[in-house]
Amino acid sequence: MILASEDSFRLNVLLASKPKAIRIDESKLIVYGLSEKGEAKVELKPSGRPEQYLRAVKELISGHILGSPGGYPVYLKRWTRMGQMRDKSLEQLLMLGESEAVVAAVGSPGLTEELGRRAWWAMEDAENARCMLRNPSIVASSLGPELAAYVLDYLPFETETDSQISSVRLILQPGLLEPDQVADLWAKSGRKQTYLVGFLQALPDTLPEPLPARADAGACAVALEPLRAAGNLVAQSLLRVLSGQGQRYLKTVATVLYKPPNQDVVTATFDCLRDYCAPLRPEGDPKLPLAQVEADAEACLTGKQAPAPVREVLSAYPRAREDIRAMRILSGVGYGMIRPVLNDPTTLGSLMRRRLKPVVDPLQAQIERLCDG
Repeated sequence: MILASEDSFRLNVLLASKPKAIRIDESKLIVYGLSEKGEAKVELKPSGRPEQYLRAVKELISGHILGSPGGYPVYLKRWTRMGQMRDKSLEQLLMLGESEAVVAAVGSPGLTEELGRRAWWAMEDAENARCMLRNPSIVASSLGPELAAYVLDYLPFETETDSQISSVRLILQPGLLEPDQVADLWAKSGRKQTYLVGFLQALPDTLPEPLPARADAGACAVALEPLRAAGNLVAQSLLRVLSGQGQRYLKTVATVLYKPPNQDVVTATFDCLRDYCAPLRPEGDPKLPLAQVEADAEACLTGKQAPAPVREVLSAYPRAREDIRAMRILSGVGYGMIRPVLNDPTTLGSLMRRRLKPVVDPLQAQIERLCDG
């Protein structure tokens, strides 16, 4: 389709001004250009079907920026596939007026604060904000708190569990939210288990409202301090669990597992718990059902089968035996425990919780053991 002469002229003038980014409002048929002087716009007057006319507009822009009207998909695929999203490539992506090109740009490791601001102007979107908040250079820049504020404001409108958890985890990175914002989000998490999972992922050792350390934490610390200082990971992990922050972490896990809304929340919580207790399982995630994990935990404490760090801790503090057993069990939680009792991933709510009771109740007992001693 041929563009109207006035539109073609105005678009070429816009492109000649060397904009830093281009955005197309397809519903209003307006092309915006971002320059150092501000924002310019071209209101299109299509001479045919709007979707065909917009395709012609994009071809004109692509021809000017890339040197080929049909170059956008080819260039984009080549850049992303070969990992060649250098600054020059990113600048070109942001001038194409294509949402897919913006998404590709914000996902590039080479994104700078300046390019991030251009991308954000081109396409304000929660997923784009989350993507940029995975980039350490953006988090450390002045753009980071702006993106976090947007994600926080948009959080009540998120419908997908993964997006809710990811949003909370990302905005809780240091320096993005003010303390009162974190406190308010924590208060809201009391009614939203998905938010709590985000807290568990982001702040395992600095959760709000830490609890008192377990009653015997002091005695345990005295007995295990030499091992902790010598790098015994089991001693370090046990002292971490018994601390006030450790008690808050476990209580938060217990709260999530008490009434999870769906299996995504359960598996994400299991992932957190497994990572938290990972020093007790240096061989990694076994993906075993609960019965085998429990048997494995018992074997881990028995004679020569016990790993050296475990034997050292038990020698220095025999009373830690049941705590180590509990932590070893929790270090093995995963989908292998869920699959035997619930193999339908679409099961939700109360039915899901009833079917998971044979797994969740014994795990809650282990958490309670670590909290109450």
